[in-house]
Amino acid sequence: MTAQQLKNSILQMAVQGKLVPQDPNDEPASVLLERIKKEKQELIKAGKIKKDSKSSEIFRGASRNLPYTFCEQTGKEVRDISDEIPFDIPESWEWVRLGFISTYNEPKQKINAKDADKSIWGLDLEDIEKGGRLIAKIKIGERKAVGDKTVFKKGDILYSKLRPYLLKILIATDNGICTPEIVPFTVYGSISSKYIINYLKSPYVDSLVNGETYGIKMPRAGTETMISLLVPLPPLAEQHRIVSKIEELLPYIDKYEQAETQLTTLNTTFPEALKKSILQEAVQGKLVPQDPNDEPASVLLERIRTEKKKLVKEGKIKKDKSESVIVTRDKIPYEIIDGKERCIADEVPFELPESWCWCRLKSIINAVSARRVHQSDWKNSGIPFYRAREIAKLAENGYVDNELFISEELFAEYAQSGVPKSGDLMVTAVGTLGKTYIVRDADKFYYKDASVICFENFGKLCSEYLRYLTRCTATETK
Repeated sequence: MTAQQLKNSILQMAVQGKLVPQDPNDEPASVLLERIKKEKQELIKAGKIKKDSKSSEIFRGASRNLPYTFCEQTGKEVRDISDEIPFDIPESWEWVRLGFISTYNEPKQKINAKDADKSIWGLDLEDIEKGGRLIAKIKIGERKAVGDKTVFKKGDILYSKLRPYLLKILIATDNGICTPEIVPFTVYGSISSKYIINYLKSPYVDSLVNGETYGIKMPRAGTETMISLLVPLPPLAEQHRIVSKIEELLPYIDKYEQAETQLTTLNTTFPEALKKSILQEAVQGKLVPQDPNDEPASVLLERIRTEKKKLVKEGKIKKDKSESVIVTRDKIPYEIIDGKERCIADEVPFELPESWCWCRLKSIINAVSARRVHQSDWKNSGIPFYRAREIAKLAENGYVDNELFISEELFAEYAQSGVPKSGDLMVTAVGTLGKTYIVRDADKFYYKDASVICFENFGKLCSEYLRYLTRCTATETK
């Protein structure tokens, strides 16, 4: 069993009433729900919240002499929901919809980032680690926040509806504003916010919510899905006992995870060393046998030079004033620049097969410069605008959480000077250097020139080979 599986098991036991014993002296959850009803009625009467016509009450059928195990009443309508109840709970607990016990569906206060107090907390999804741990607390004035944000208060539950499987859920430790992808809400009747968070992270909810998301590349949890969630509500005192027990067990799970990580590292050390060795063998021409029928690399390089001359003549690229040509005589490499020849035997790190050639990287690729995108042109929707951090995440995960965009019109204008095309190699130039991503056919985005280098290759070279080349031991060392 992995550490995550152990944690999931504990959370599932918690929400099923199996983690701590029930106390017959606890005030039952039904009394807590009656208090919440009165609290909400007073708030409606005071005009602080609106009456919800869809609000429902869940009860055991036997309590009203009905043949159903569980019933739900909305207005005057009563229906059997026995098939919806996912598991049994103790007698002192109650089933309730999340929308009834929380403000999840209540309107949220919005503010534009430029109008917000620069000293307050500005929360982005990237500040929250998978599982809900806060890894950065940054003020609005310290980051380039744009567009409308959602206001939250200290103590609010913050729920990330984008990619809910990442479980980015936590309690606000201060007042602040956040991305609209995060929904702040509170719970009524002094219900334990920590209990609700553990419930939202339970395997039952995780599976249910992620099975009903909308959007393919950027799946989100819908509001209706969230407010209709069935919550197993324990007595208030038991909620606190459950939270205390989970917090007591978490350090042991963390230690278990550390041991698991060490074992995984031990098991992967050798394969990683082997991987580097394979890459090194590959770029030295020792991984696969050479085929004498293959067109030699010298012919490919000559074709690339012809292609570049044509592009220079058409004004699509600039002429290289110090074009490099590397030739080999008697197994000794020489470089010719502007008609001047010099021996570069001391620069080449290893010998190559006869059909291979040495060349400078700039001879086979072209660095495409993006036009500058001013911060004032950043939008909340449109064409994704990627910086080094987004490209690095694309390289690692194949997807990225992104909040910056430019308009379709600006993208069309900038496309005239070059935008990433299928097969281009994107390389991060700031932060985590050297992360590489190959543009796919379906990709459509723009990029920040100072953060990312876009390489288009000549001669239809294999982009994957170029990517492996940047990752091999020889290149890293050099």
